[in-house]
Amino acid sequence: MPALSQSLTFTVNNTSTVLLNYPNTGTTALTYLTNKVKGDGYFGNSDGFHTVQVQTNNFVGKIELQGTLESDPGSNDWFNVELGTNNYSVDTTGLVNPTNITFVQYTTPTTIIKSYNFTGNFVWVRSKISNFTEGSITSIKYNH
Repeated sequence: MPALSQSLTFTVNNTSTVLLNYPNTGTTALTYLTNKVKGDGYFGNSDGFHTVQVQTNNFVGKIELQGTLESDPGSNDWFNVELGTNNYSVDTTGLVNPTNITFVQYTTPTTIIKSYNFTGNFVWVRSKISNFTEGSITSIKYNH
């Protein structure tokens, strides 16, 4: 297990990079996947606690974190994980429930550094960037 955070990397034009810029090519919204990294389940850990930090610069698009339980995953073996938001809701009985999300969508240019926690014994983890129309992902750092 890594002692320090590692960066999730994108492969763009056969080059590995942590910085993902929108290529002003007049194309429509773009989708990118990071390379997979080992999750807590890969090491046989049972707490399943993961943290990710996303840094953007004038970014417009959708950010998702995905996990898999497969040791050699195919394209259909990935699913979105629930990201903890540290927000809570109260239902009609007074029960307090955590509010979790499966993606973050920015519709206006947003510059932010934001962290999320998620739990699961995922063997592999990756990020998916979609509806990408402007700005950049400066970095996505990950720890478990």
